[in-house]
Amino acid sequence: QVQLVESGGGLVQAGGSLRLSCAASGRTFSSYVMGWFRQAPGKEREFVATISWSGGRTYYADSVKGRFTISRDNAKNTVYLQMNSLKPEDTSAYYCAASLKVTTRGREYDYWGQGTQVTVSS
Repeated sequence: QVQLVESGGGLVQAGGSLRLSCAASGRTFSSYVMGWFRQAPGKEREFVATISWSGGRTYYADSVKGRFTISRDNAKNTVYLQMNSLKPEDTSAYYCAASLKVTTRGREYDYWGQGTQVTVSS
């Protein structure tokens, strides 16, 4: 079992930055690939970024490439999402998730956090 708790969301102006954190419980954090997803009201869940077990591989959605950076600290059982140059269309609830394999498909993630809201004003 892995429990995930996101933090760091909030209200920011367009062009601003936020850093999301996701703290994981348990001693097996480094055994999981970690991902970030987002879902806006009335829209489907969307893949944002994922990072491999040791952080050597990262993948991003085209919509955030060059603006968002995913990283992890296995000693702290935490994964981060640094979001720069935020746009109003980035407004969404952001969720971290854990999977046993590198994948961009949400259904292949086994554990999910409760989400943190990011709102970008124009």
